Amino acid sequence: MSKLTKAPKTAKDPEGRMALADHLRELRNRVVKSVLAIVLFTIIALIFHKQIETLLLKPIQRCTPEFLAAPTGRCAEVSTIGLTAGFNWMLKVALTAGVVATVPVWLYQLWAFVAPGLHKHERKYTIIFMVCGAPLFLAGVTLAILLLPVTVDVLLSFTPDETTPILPPADYFDIATRLVMVFGLAFEFPLLLVMLNLVGVVTGKRLLGWWRGMVMGITVFAAFATPSADPLSMLALAAPIWGLYFVAVGVAMLNDRRRARRNPDLALDDEEASHVDLSVAPVAGAEAIEASATPSASGHVPAARTEQMDDIT
Repeated sequence: MSKLTKAPKTAKDPEGRMALADHLRELRNRVVKSVLAIVLFTIIALIFHKQIETLLLKPIQRCTPEFLAAPTGRCAEVSTIGLTAGFNWMLKVALTAGVVATVPVWLYQLWAFVAPGLHKHERKYTIIFMVCGAPLFLAGVTLAILLLPVTVDVLLSFTPDETTPILPPADYFDIATRLVMVFGLAFEFPLLLVMLNLVGVVTGKRLLGWWRGMVMGITVFAAFATPSADPLSMLALAAPIWGLYFVAVGVAMLNDRRRARRNPDLALDDEEASHVDLSVAPVAGAEAIEASATPSASGHVPAARTEQMDDIT
């Protein structure tokens, strides 16, 4: 019997063209890698869930006898209701910690799925995306954690004076998670604008022309995204994104200037003609060329031959 030979692997298309089944297979592989990384870090977070829970509950002022003796604000009690409430709380804390800790992994998998569809000179921006994407997300998470005590105090201030708020951990954690994820993803918005400029989708001049709408849109987004209704939390989210937006515009304009030096006609529309130089350039003087040999004198031409030549001319 003849041995079965394996089919040779097909070479990858240099332009990243793939069949639909190959795209779906690539997407599945990227998602599986991201999920495995999240599961791994979630297991690690489960081991240290007590420390993470203590950090998350620290912004809540407990109604201890010392605090009730000299109150300096509103206090609250954290209470679990139900037999499985503590277990569900532990899983939520660990899963969220796993998602935040694996930001570099799933951002890279996302970009690696999109990168094959880009041109060869555009794929080098993967490094920029990876170097800036994870720090920006973590910066937003850090700012959200710093603002969490202010958010808790503002929300507790709406409770009646003669009552003691009882906070289920799940409700409190939903607010904290929303704050962390919103701040982290919002800090990625300027990076998205820079990447769109690098691949030639939008110019820095156009981004600058949108500044009024961008400032208003960021403000409205911050107002709806922050759990509390206080202006401090809204401004704390909107102000950094305003600054990062103008930084992104500056980076985009510098990149456009660099491109313009290489190709002055790059900013022209498809219907717009490029500049034509109509100036007259001086012509150098004529150069005399000596004949290689003196032509020999022709013999006598008969009269009949002369008449034929005149008829032809």
